[in-house]
Amino acid sequence: MKDTIDREMIDENMMDGYEKLDVYNQDTIRKLSSNYHDILKLVGEDPERDGLIKTPERVAKAMLYLTHGYDLDPEQILRSAMFEEDYKEMVIVKDIEIYSMCEHHLIPFFGKAHVAYIPNGHIVGLSKIPRVVDAYARRLQVQERLTRQIKECLHNTLQPLGVAVVIEAIHMCMSMRGIQKQNSVTTTSDFTGEFLKVATREEFIHLIGSRLH
Repeated sequence: MKDTIDREMIDENMMDGYEKLDVYNQDTIRKLSSNYHDILKLVGEDPERDGLIKTPERVAKAMLYLTHGYDLDPEQILRSAMFEEDYKEMVIVKDIEIYSMCEHHLIPFFGKAHVAYIPNGHIVGLSKIPRVVDAYARRLQVQERLTRQIKECLHNTLQPLGVAVVIEAIHMCMSMRGIQKQNSVTTTSDFTGEFLKVATREEFIHLIGSRLH
């Protein structure tokens, strides 16, 4: 059971009845720190020098934070703010920042998610959609699965007339290593229901590309 709160890492965003505290199991921190201590030695560093003495523990806490999505229930996040409403037009939350870790090399990828749904009797508090995106992004991921999971969460929980998800991301595993292409962007998409219709999908694509603000 997680038992110790790192007060410096508490999420101050506790609005809308949703509260996330970063609580670390000290045994897990010790084990991770020991492993990172060994990694520093294996790459040729001196983990006992001044700048690195506390690095293993810092990295251990950072890794737990970057993967805290495993402790979140995205469907419950949506259910906590569902409301009956007779509205059947497109609802879009676009330009949602995402930060995730590629499961192939444990190197970050980051970008934006654009999420839309067409209600069918229920709407959801708008802040919950970015929270769902974050709950899945803060895991070891591939962009294709992340896109699908967000879509399925909204589809299964809200039972809307349709869901659309587009993610645009830069993968540091392509920029920093391997092919080292600095400006490549990966785009993934997934659609259900009404968004399978060309006209609805084109409207969505047009709206996420428009700058109305």
